[in-house]
Amino acid sequence: MPTTGQQLFTTLDPDGTLTVALEEVTTPDPTGSQVLVKMEAAPINPSDLAILVGTADIDSAEFTPGKFVAKVPEPYNAGSKARHGLKLPAGNEGAGTVIAAGDDPAAQALISQRVSCVPGNAYSEYCLAEAAMCLPLGDHSAEDGASAFVNPMTALGFVETAKREGQEAILHTVGASNLGQMLTRICGEDGMGLVNIVRKEDQAMLLRDLGSTHVVNSADDDFMVQLTAAIDATGAFCGFDPIGGGKSVDTSFRAMEQVAVSRMDEYSRYGSNQPKRMYIYGRLDTGETVLTPSYGFGWTLSGWLLFPFLQSVGSETVARMRQRVRATLTTTFASQYKARVTLEEMLTRESVSDFRQMKTGEKYLVTPWG
Repeated sequence: MPTTGQQLFTTLDPDGTLTVALEEVTTPDPTGSQVLVKMEAAPINPSDLAILVGTADIDSAEFTPGKFVAKVPEPYNAGSKARHGLKLPAGNEGAGTVIAAGDDPAAQALISQRVSCVPGNAYSEYCLAEAAMCLPLGDHSAEDGASAFVNPMTALGFVETAKREGQEAILHTVGASNLGQMLTRICGEDGMGLVNIVRKEDQAMLLRDLGSTHVVNSADDDFMVQLTAAIDATGAFCGFDPIGGGKSVDTSFRAMEQVAVSRMDEYSRYGSNQPKRMYIYGRLDTGETVLTPSYGFGWTLSGWLLFPFLQSVGSETVARMRQRVRATLTTTFASQYKARVTLEEMLTRESVSDFRQMKTGEKYLVTPWG
């Protein structure tokens, strides 16, 4: 029998009106390799916020139970023309219990099991998901498994990318985030060098307690001195940045180049030959990415997204990564949450105003059933 429950949708109209609201929907019975999951927990990741809130003016938004309506200013609205008029689900990942399955044996095997999944509409009471994308959680809770995909696989993907490029160290510009903490643990386990950039001393202490050796606080007066020293010590000429806008990439390139130039035997007006690479994997800052002519021509800036990466490495590598996540779900890949909210509580002014700020270490967890 089809199942009825609440689901969140987000719609952006051509005039810039953003409507995020809960609706009652009927989910059809699963077929083939599909499973029906009664959702129990779903995190609000930065990757979810672009479609949930984006650049909308929340201060002037109108909030009613289970709904808010806000305006997206120009030119951001014009830049989102492709989604105008589309009613989209939200929530990349989550965890819950499989209550029905299609005829496929792999799907049938998951009935009554708690799983993490990546349905794309995790802010719902019920979701259809592909059995192949479900990770059985065994005795782990839904909260343990809610964030078992995006951040863990991204952090592992960074290390995998660096290794494939012959790198021995990584630079990460938001070190104290949930993802950054996972990356710190992974690099410690794998013997991969890591330079962590943070903004506050308590964040630096957190990472040092996790075993990070090279933690640099951007608020310190001698930040650039510390950063170049850390890059020199580790050889971190490959970096990952979720900020996107502003000067974080530029700062990283400048520090890498200073180290590279200090190792040169003779001057070159073209700068060093040391390859320097930065990957932008998010847009915490939606402003322009600032680059300056301060690091020669031996640099590359590109984007990094999880799903294209997973498609590029093949099923064997993906299976190995997922097995590692499951084996250390509550240690290496543990996540912490600031608050737990129901679907309705998620759409209150207080919650939206808070979680949209994307503060380090203050992630929200949506628990549809309270």
